[in-house]
Amino acid sequence: MYEYFEGTITAVNPAYVVIEVAGIGYRILTPTPYAYKEGDKARIYVEQVVRENGMTLYGFKSQQDKVLFNKLNEVSGIGPKSALAIMAAEDNGALASAIESGEVSYLTRFPGIGKKTASQIVLDLRGKMGNYVAENLFTEDEPVESVFPALEDALLALGALGYSQKEVDRIKPKLKKLPEMSADEYIKQGLGFLLKK
Repeated sequence: MYEYFEGTITAVNPAYVVIEVAGIGYRILTPTPYAYKEGDKARIYVEQVVRENGMTLYGFKSQQDKVLFNKLNEVSGIGPKSALAIMAAEDNGALASAIESGEVSYLTRFPGIGKKTASQIVLDLRGKMGNYVAENLFTEDEPVESVFPALEDALLALGALGYSQKEVDRIKPKLKKLPEMSADEYIKQGLGFLLKK
């Protein structure tokens, strides 16, 4: 029904953003909420998912991300939340390569993805990732704010993505040793630590 929304970001939360378009605020779940900043003008490519208990809007920085989300969402055993968690690492080029080469072990690193589901992803999507344009993803340089609470926001976001408190606590000391950065950067670094386990 919707292709994209263009408006002003009015709220950024660990799991979603709110974008105001023509006086209406739309709550949009996104894999990288901290890629946006309150007050910024933005275009968010959206996918509307209808379930028995309601409708949910999922949003992405690019058309390519939206396509990838839909492909993942079509896999048996993968729902919208799992697709978002997989895409939150932002290394979607590596994800596409892993699917194409059948690297099941790479896919099982994501929260909620076991060997069976990872194998299903490869079975369903192998050979269909060639048109995915990795170089268009998140290439713009975001200004980095030196605000330490950004780390706490990032830790909350990792929990919202499905990682346990124990896993988040395990990487917290590593993140504290890093130079101060934006919540989005902390999330990227945190996911890198979590996926290396």
